[in-house]
Amino acid sequence: MLDIRLIRERANEVQEAADRRGIPCDVAELLDIDERYRRQRGQAEAMRAERNARSARIAALIRDGREAEGTTEKREAAELAARMAQTEAELKQLERDRDRRLLEVPNWISPDTPDGVTDEDNVEIRRWGEPSAADFPMFSHVELGEKLGLLDLRRGVKIGGSRQYVLKGAGLMLHRAVQQLALDLLGDEGFTLLDVPVMANEAAFTATGFFPAFRDQAFELEGERRFLAGTAEVPLVAMYAGETIDLTEPLRLAAATPCFRSEVGKAGKDVHGLYRVHQFAKVEQVVICRADPALADRWLARILSHAEKLLQLLELPYRVMAVCTGDLSYKNYKQFDLETWMPSRHAYGETHSASNLLDFQARRAGIRYRDEEGQLRFAYTLNNTMAATPRILIPLLENHQRADGSVRVPEALRPYMRGMEEIRLPV
Repeated sequence: MLDIRLIRERANEVQEAADRRGIPCDVAELLDIDERYRRQRGQAEAMRAERNARSARIAALIRDGREAEGTTEKREAAELAARMAQTEAELKQLERDRDRRLLEVPNWISPDTPDGVTDEDNVEIRRWGEPSAADFPMFSHVELGEKLGLLDLRRGVKIGGSRQYVLKGAGLMLHRAVQQLALDLLGDEGFTLLDVPVMANEAAFTATGFFPAFRDQAFELEGERRFLAGTAEVPLVAMYAGETIDLTEPLRLAAATPCFRSEVGKAGKDVHGLYRVHQFAKVEQVVICRADPALADRWLARILSHAEKLLQLLELPYRVMAVCTGDLSYKNYKQFDLETWMPSRHAYGETHSASNLLDFQARRAGIRYRDEEGQLRFAYTLNNTMAATPRILIPLLENHQRADGSVRVPEALRPYMRGMEEIRLPV
C-alpha cells in the first residue's frame, strides 16, 4: 500500500494513477475519512489526558480527606468515561474504514509504463527467435498430447470438472523437467531454493497485495480461513512479514509449488487445453532489496533475463512486452510479460511475468531494514515467473513437433528426461 502521508501530499497523482489503470478508487473520499479519523483521534487523546488528570485529582482529594469533592470528581469521571467509550468506538470504526480504503489504492506507475486499456496495448520491447513455418500439417498441443499419450483431458474433467487435466508418461516428465531446469538455473544464480506452504492465511494474502483486489481468484478452504495460493510469491514474501531484515545483499528466493486459481471472470475463455487451468505448477523467483530505485531496476532486468535464458534453452521463440497501464496489476509499479509463440493459437501467449513493486508490498507486510544511518525503511520487492507449467507445454510440444508426428526434446531438457531425445508413439 502507499504511505498515507504521500497520498495526502500527492492526492491528484494517486487519483491519476488509479484512473490510468481503470481501477475504481476515490482518493478524495479516503482523505475525507482520514481527516475525520485524525480529528477523532485528537479528541480521544484529549479525553485520555483529561481522564488522567481527573484520576490524579481524585487520588489527591481522597488522600486529603475531601471525600465530598472526590465523589463529585468521580461522577464527572464516569461521565467522561462513557463519552470516551463512544468516541473510541467511533475512532476504531473510522480507522477500519480508512484502512480498508487504503488497501484499495493502487501502486504508483513507472514513468516509462505505456498507456493503454487492455493487453492489446502492451508494447513489444524485443523478441528472440522467429516462429518457423512448417511444411506439414501442424497439430495443437491437445492433439499431440492425446496422440502421444501425454495428456488426458476427458478423464481430468471427469475427476475435477472443467479446466482440469491428467498428464501421463513423458507428459509428466516434461512438466517436471522444466521445473527442475528452472530451479537449477536459479540455484546457479545464487537463489535460495525453498519448499513453502501453498495454504496461507488471509493476513498473508493481504500483506502481499492479493487481497482484497484478487480475492475472487483464490480458492478458500471452507471453515479454515485459509486459501490456496496462485503463486509462491505469497508465501515467499509473507514469510518475512513483520520482520526487520539484513539487506546488505538482496534476498534472492525461489520456490517450486503447486498453484491454484479460480479463473473467475474467464468463463468460456481458453477452456480447452492447458492454457488456463485451475491447478498448475510454478517456479517463482522473489527478490527483496533496499529501497533504491536504480537497484530495483537492475534486479527487474536480471530476473527477467533468468526467464529469458530458460526460454532460450527450451529453444522457443518469444517476445518481451512492456505492460500498459490498463493491463498493469494494481500492486505493480512496473511490469514486463514474456509471450511465447504458440502455433495452434497463431499468436504469442503469455508465459511469464516480471514485476517491480517498490515498497508497496513490503509496507503492507511490514518488511523493513536499517539503512546506512540506522534508520528503519521499508524494503522493495520484485518477482518473476521462472516457469509455469503445464502452460509452457503448449509451445514446447507445438514448436518442436515434426512431420512424422513425433516431438523433439530440446537438449537442455534431456538430462531431466532420462536422456530422451524425442517423444513418439511406441512402435
